[in-house]
Amino acid sequence: MMSLFRKGRAVIYMKIMPNRMDYGFLRYQEEFEQKALSVLRSGRYVLGEEVANFEKNFAAYTGAEHCVGLASGLDALWIAARLLGIGQGDEVIVQGNTYIASVMGITINGALPVFVEPDAYYQIDADRIEEKITEKTKAVMVVHLYGLVADMGKITRICQKHGLKLIEDCAQSHGALYRGKMTGTFGDAGCFSFYPSKNLGAFGDAGAIVTNNAELAGNARIFRNYGSEKRYYNKVVGANSRLDELQAGLLNVRLAHMAEITAERRMLAERYGSGITARGLLLPMERENTESVWHQYVIRTHRRQELMDYLNEKGIGTLIHYPVPPHLAQAYAGLGHKKGDLPVTEEYADTVLSLPMYTGMKPEEQQYILECLGAFR
Repeated sequence: MMSLFRKGRAVIYMKIMPNRMDYGFLRYQEEFEQKALSVLRSGRYVLGEEVANFEKNFAAYTGAEHCVGLASGLDALWIAARLLGIGQGDEVIVQGNTYIASVMGITINGALPVFVEPDAYYQIDADRIEEKITEKTKAVMVVHLYGLVADMGKITRICQKHGLKLIEDCAQSHGALYRGKMTGTFGDAGCFSFYPSKNLGAFGDAGAIVTNNAELAGNARIFRNYGSEKRYYNKVVGANSRLDELQAGLLNVRLAHMAEITAERRMLAERYGSGITARGLLLPMERENTESVWHQYVIRTHRRQELMDYLNEKGIGTLIHYPVPPHLAQAYAGLGHKKGDLPVTEEYADTVLSLPMYTGMKPEEQQYILECLGAFR
């Protein structure tokens, strides 16, 4: 339904979606369209100049030495794990409150996910990692959920102490910093998704691995192209996971604007943080010595369904990230987990709610949301 928002004497009709990808397109429409036409007219659509340029540009942006463009964020996760030697019988520690793709990156390779509860910042609780380490543990997968940042200092020390691989799932943390260093560059591999809704979003599926390991980067370039370094000469059984020229070109356009996109999201998060006055809503916190990029603005409330229904009546859409934690998903019933195994994770799944957050959000849209939240009783 459409809602009324009064601004002075004017009455504005509003329908606010949880996310608006068209706003981000319209802001840079001319640049996107010029780039798309340029790629289409080039006659080169796979692993060409745009991909090479994006890999160079994104590596420089993150501070990593290498970037390998892939077809999706999930591909980045499972290919990184595969090339780091993670396989059958290995265990990988991962937080319980994540999108299921993080876990699929582990299980596709035959390894076992070992779940750790989240901390107050929605990230893996670094103080609970060591108790989960066994002789089978091969790696820790950190997920910088919602664009917030995990305690990378403590996690890096744990991995070094126990000789574990460190994989960062940065699908939601493009540009986020821990002590001035960008997420994705602390471990062996940083895995990124460029799904259209991401802060750095393409116009279809796309992903990448960043790394300081030249051998890993080289192997990933071979693996993504059917295991072939030279056409028709296949070194390994690989995959078809190539970032295409069109998506790479469009990502190059948006990457050039990431500073302003990130600044805008931080401003929106600050306005939410200072403007939400409703009782009983727990607001997200930013860890000390970090700079979050606010892919989502996630509150918590035990009156979630009531609040969702109320906001929906006001024309305000919301989302739940995520209602079913992976350990309770039907897809992973075979792991033998049951409700109650991860009480903090399950508490978050039952209470989190993502407010509208997107590039190009209009001040009057956010103000309307704040006024509606303020009137919630």
